[in-house]
Amino acid sequence: MPGMAPVRSFLFSFAPMNQENLSAYTTPFHTGPISGLHFLVTGGAGFIGSNIVEYLLSFGAGRVRVLDNFSTGHRHNLAPFAQNPAFELFEGDIRNPATCAEACKDIHIVLHQAALGSVPRSLADPLTTNDVNITGHLNMLEAARANNVQRFVYAASSSTYGDHPVLPKKEENIGNPLSPYAVTKYVNELYAGVYFRTWALPVIGLRYFNVFGPRQDPNGAYAAVIPLFIRLMKAGQSPVINGAGLHTRDFTFVENAVQANIRAALTNNADALGQVFNVAVGDRTNLNQMTEIIGELTRCPVKPIHGPERPGDIRDSLADISKAAAMLGYAPQVRLYEGLKRTVEWFGKG
Repeated sequence: MPGMAPVRSFLFSFAPMNQENLSAYTTPFHTGPISGLHFLVTGGAGFIGSNIVEYLLSFGAGRVRVLDNFSTGHRHNLAPFAQNPAFELFEGDIRNPATCAEACKDIHIVLHQAALGSVPRSLADPLTTNDVNITGHLNMLEAARANNVQRFVYAASSSTYGDHPVLPKKEENIGNPLSPYAVTKYVNELYAGVYFRTWALPVIGLRYFNVFGPRQDPNGAYAAVIPLFIRLMKAGQSPVINGAGLHTRDFTFVENAVQANIRAALTNNADALGQVFNVAVGDRTNLNQMTEIIGELTRCPVKPIHGPERPGDIRDSLADISKAAAMLGYAPQVRLYEGLKRTVEWFGKG
């Protein structure tokens, strides 16, 4: 949402959809019907948000409303859902409190994914990152409280661990943030905690670890590493790895992130409310290894170019997911190789 003033909000409903478009999610992560529930997915035109929308519509949610201003999300991510009578598009900006309040009307569950991602982008423009990620998040919390929503699940980030050196990362142990982006995501957790303790808003935060998969944008100055590398290597071009390629990440396929959102949105475990959970796989892979796998899958094993280290980067990342497993029933189904295989196949259809 960089550089944009709040925009007017429009509410759209669409005619019946072709269910053949919704075939990626066939295994439910919930029990019981969701036909009586109304969901709001902020940032629903984005990568993770549109996957959540797909899941909800695949399993017959009563209403799935998307709030997005399309500054980083894409209309084509929503095209498969356009004919579903349960789908609504609410075009607007989370920096506008009135927009947030209107979007939350008659909503039971908010899945707040809207944010301005990317550590490098936050270093280049910390003011806009702060405005979107903190002011926008606070607007959504207040709108959810005013409309008495039953659950508020929000996207947190593994960047919150900052310079804390211990692996695996456990939710209660964080260090100093290394970027403006990391600061904003930590502030999101603090504000959510205040709303839970002060007004009993039923919040749950999900600390994503390097989520990747279908619909992730490979273009632009702040493209994430996996879709960018797939695009370059499919074209026979060498990707640039920042540093020696020994930085490690707990790469997490998007289906696992969707599972965490659904389990958090629908859990009956009252002890999970007000908590923050790691969303990852529990595996550690360095960038050189990840690049080799993409080369194998794209059949374009070009040699990467090694550039300088990137400011604000965490050296190593590995999640302890035992808390999410115990309290939410979270159990990641897709590990790195299979996730990369599905992602390369999806990009091959474009």
